[in-house]
Amino acid sequence: MSARPVTPEDAARLVAEGALLVDIREPGECALVIAGAHPAPLSTGAAGIAARPGQPVIFHCRSGRRTQMNARALAGAVATDDVYLLEGGIDGWQAAGLPVQRRL
Repeated sequence: MSARPVTPEDAARLVAEGALLVDIREPGECALVIAGAHPAPLSTGAAGIAARPGQPVIFHCRSGRRTQMNARALAGAVATDDVYLLEGGIDGWQAAGLPVQRRL
């Protein structure tokens, strides 16, 4: 399995269509989050991802670097061949004008 890059705009469309968005950042670095993103810190091996078989999964970190460096492991953590890495991470999402919120 491999992961493909996805622009923030395309990622937002995929999420609206039912893709699972997964935040691999550690809890202490998540002051801002993307609504609906499921936390699965990289330090846990991105454990606990509840994707349905075949459901597209989009991984994100802060800048996109961590997801790129761990793309193979992340793709192997889910039961789908439809795996994406959010280009620019949450920083790219926010720069594209897409909404973020303070962590609750």
